[in-house]
Amino acid sequence: MKNYNGAGHRGNKENEMNEKTCRNLLQVLFDKSWRAASPQKCLPAFLPPKPVGRTIVIGAGKASAEMALALEQHWQGKLEGIVLTRYGHGAPTKHIKIIEASHPVPDAAGENGTKEIVELISGLGRDDLVICLISGGGSALLTAPAGNITLAEKQDINRQLLACGAPIDEMNCLRKHLSAVKGGRLALAAYPAKMVTLMISDVPGDDPSIIASGPTIADVSTTEQALAIVEKYQLVLPPAVASFLNSSAAETPNPGDPRLANTQNHIIAAPAQSLIVAELTAIELGVGVENLGDDIEGEAREVAREHAALALAANPEKPRVIISGGETTVTLKGTGRGGRNGEYALALAIALDGAENIWAIAADTDGIDGIEDNAGAIVTPTTLARAQSLGVSAQDYLDNNDAYSFFEKLGDLVITGPTRTNVNDFRAILIGD
Repeated sequence: MKNYNGAGHRGNKENEMNEKTCRNLLQVLFDKSWRAASPQKCLPAFLPPKPVGRTIVIGAGKASAEMALALEQHWQGKLEGIVLTRYGHGAPTKHIKIIEASHPVPDAAGENGTKEIVELISGLGRDDLVICLISGGGSALLTAPAGNITLAEKQDINRQLLACGAPIDEMNCLRKHLSAVKGGRLALAAYPAKMVTLMISDVPGDDPSIIASGPTIADVSTTEQALAIVEKYQLVLPPAVASFLNSSAAETPNPGDPRLANTQNHIIAAPAQSLIVAELTAIELGVGVENLGDDIEGEAREVAREHAALALAANPEKPRVIISGGETTVTLKGTGRGGRNGEYALALAIALDGAENIWAIAADTDGIDGIEDNAGAIVTPTTLARAQSLGVSAQDYLDNNDAYSFFEKLGDLVITGPTRTNVNDFRAILIGD
């Protein structure tokens, strides 16, 4: 890898080729990462035996429609079902109904689709089988407010959670205790039928009870913990929500509940596996690798500063890439556009301050960073210089949580469209020799 002068414009053809090579390498690592978690690759090996009775397929998540398609293509026998996915993430299934709904804030389509799912699996017998397809995004899509809580009130709580910077485990703890289907309650609706849940993990640590708020998993969290989260982030609860959360009805089914004895849960794809694929790909291309792991959490801009320090301190004898996964958070203070990966990338660019020979990518493996149309963004040694030449202040855009607009102006957004899988964030920082 040749040196690249990040002090201004692209110089000669050698420098230009060097930047192109670096961008392409980062894009290859990202593509290999999410493609490794494709339902078509991961799901067939986990299919259960055919039952004596009916086979019902249900599910929710950004990858659920593609999971349903893969299931149809490999299932030997009759099946029927309903699966919820995000708008634009559908798949051409023949026997399983796909319902598209809103994410990350739930809507009426999700609520109505959830009712259809519950009705479909209610009244089944012991000879019947329910295959539940769960992936990230399922918590917002699978929407059934508990008690007298309205959809509008549930939407308000969701918006507050998204803006306060709470990590996914805390968000889902509260969601479970305000839902009629999360935290194991969906499995109760299918009892006494056998239920097999196939999950694509998008959470640090791969705790199945956190993935999409664990609709088929016994829950160890309590309403006391949910109330503590409300207090921690000073969330404003409508009267109906506060009343329900303080009642015994808000408790979820615990481990050992006999109604969950006939359930099986399998994680068919996880972030760590995708990072390993990226690592092996880099090694094959002659690039050294430092794998920070798939469970990194914290404020996106703070994580970016820590990773920038690692990159600046590196002095590799050959090109080296620092890769990581996990799920950072963003505490919204501005009014701009963008998700956590764009926020990370912009903060990283500022911290690197135009350092030579350092490039980076930060992108969500589902292809959607927040609610925008990009997966993330790319950082180059010239990011700040190019922005300055356009009269754009990187710090001002970061202060306004407007990373999307910043990288859009530079032409450095990563756009894949929906990948129809979801194994969380992918980050790679490439340091040249």
